[in-house]
Amino acid sequence: MKKSIFCGLLGMLFFATGCNQNTYSNLRKKEDKLIANYISRNGLVILDKEPVDGYVWAENEYYKVRGYDNFYYHLIHQGDSVRIDSVSHTQNDTVNQKIIANDLIVARYKQFGLTEDADTLSYWTTLDVAYPLEFHYLNLSECESTAWHAAIQLMKYPDSQCQIIVPSKLGFSNEQTTVTPYVYILKIKVKQ
Repeated sequence: MKKSIFCGLLGMLFFATGCNQNTYSNLRKKEDKLIANYISRNGLVILDKEPVDGYVWAENEYYKVRGYDNFYYHLIHQGDSVRIDSVSHTQNDTVNQKIIANDLIVARYKQFGLTEDADTLSYWTTLDVAYPLEFHYLNLSECESTAWHAAIQLMKYPDSQCQIIVPSKLGFSNEQTTVTPYVYILKIKVKQ
């Protein structure tokens, strides 16, 4: 009798588990739909080719970044690619400012969900948070969001600003755990 009750309970557990809608696969499908709905609702134009430096992005143009699923990038402002070297002995020497591995990135950002009327977390000014986020470019132990590093690679230069749609698997660990995509507006500087 005890054995049949145990088997019955075990069978119900397997049935309930099989009916669970919150499997990772189902959560990822919901996330994909949420991203597609966000793109549609906002009338975004998706570019399949990365625009060249100097390209003036329309407000609704986003580049679907190659090599990543559902990762979209929009350049708001491209920083300066060169600066005048004031330490140089000759006038008019310029220094290429392209961001390279291990540069110390100083970031300010806004984060919001993809649903309508989503809450915004703002780390944009010192009124929001006293100190900006700092991490070394391409050091995932300091900033585990793969999308942020990929965005910096696309921004290329200090003082750039972009907006990115980040699927959970490219985001921070909490986003990966909860399978939650976000939009970030990101502005960066390089600390010398």
